[in-house]
Amino acid sequence: MYAVIALFDEQMEQRIKDVWKDLHEKEISFYAAEVKNRLPHITIASYSNLNYEEWMHSMETVYKEQESITITMQTIGTFLKSRTLFFAPTVTNELMQMHTNYHQQFSTFNDNPNSIYLPGNWIPHCTIANRLSEEKLSEAYSYCSKNINPIQGEICEIALIELIYDENGKCTEAPVLYSKKLHGNK
Repeated sequence: MYAVIALFDEQMEQRIKDVWKDLHEKEISFYAAEVKNRLPHITIASYSNLNYEEWMHSMETVYKEQESITITMQTIGTFLKSRTLFFAPTVTNELMQMHTNYHQQFSTFNDNPNSIYLPGNWIPHCTIANRLSEEKLSEAYSYCSKNINPIQGEICEIALIELIYDENGKCTEAPVLYSKKLHGNK
């Protein structure tokens, strides 16, 4: 399985990693340590199968002039019955346009017409913790709502990762196969 993800500038990435570390040290969540190469991100698309060479060529063309996008994470939330806690960015026209443009330009690669990452289904988010018990979800929510200030930064890179699963169906690695730096905001 593959995912196309939006990556953040170094400062924003580090602030999110610090939250992961705090939750780990408090034994609330081990999300960051569960997957080798895990990076803070917002998922834009996912694919079961992908013609990598064709996709990469399209990325070089489509994102040649794409500027970075300023975002602010100032909301925490959860998906119903998911036991997942996430930061949600303020939804701006630029963020939605970047997402919609991606799916318009790369529609031929879509292999799941019901994907949660398609326009109309997508809820932009950056996962903080997942697979939590009710008690740990409550602890994570309480910790974040009391201790974390809004996090502002930029989406400065689009990457393709491969999700590698073990024999039990658990994701153990998520190496970056390709990335494209975006131009700095003007």
